[in-house]
Amino acid sequence: MSLLALRWANFDWAGIVYAITAGAITSGVGYIVWYSVLPFLSATTAATVQLSVPVIAAGGGILLLSEPLNMRFVFACIAVLGGIALVVIAKQPAG
Repeated sequence: MSLLALRWANFDWAGIVYAITAGAITSGVGYIVWYSVLPFLSATTAATVQLSVPVIAAGGGILLLSEPLNMRFVFACIAVLGGIALVVIAKQPAG
């Protein structure tokens, strides 16, 4: 659909620079952090912890974009992070 609307597009150089910065630099930093921590995690823990990405993204929207913090978000975070905690704790050896 974007290609169909391309002739009506209004490109702004500042917007293009912001998009490149947000996409390339911030994603690059995220990948650097993730792949530096990854060798210290088991496959199950890494896969499970990666499920927290939507919670982090939604939290960023609340903190950085003034999106509303509501009970739906709170309950969703509790469900996702609680599930992650259950898997991580259950995989730890008893001792």
